Amino acid sequence: MDTKNLNDIIVRVQELQFAEKFDIIVAIARGGLFPAALIQQKLQIDLEVIWLNLRDENQQPQHDSPQLVKPINFAFEGKSILLVDDRSRTGQTFDKAKELLKGAKSIKTCVVNGKADYPLFDENCFRFPWRLS
Repeated sequence: MDTKNLNDIIVRVQELQFAEKFDIIVAIARGGLFPAALIQQKLQIDLEVIWLNLRDENQQPQHDSPQLVKPINFAFEGKSILLVDDRSRTGQTFDKAKELLKGAKSIKTCVVNGKADYPLFDENCFRFPWRLS
């Protein structure tokens, strides 16, 4: 499997142009934590985390749909949110996160690889440089 190096991803984040302003970035843990932190450095806005899980460490589904692992403990009502994950193909996790964050003013999505409002890449699967195994 191909791997993107960290510089490939940093360059894409630096080039990323957003059409709107966001109040907060919400990372989908765990995969979205690292890319959300990079985007937070660019935008200089608050970063929060939503803990959703669908797949195991080998990217195999372990649930029928994404499951909330920890309660949401930040205010999101009325805010414009940039929702960040590492990969999205079916959109199931983004859909679940949007459902859980209803009450937000708006939600746009950003993904390192796959389908989103703001994708860094949309390629065949590749290994992320922050994966240890």
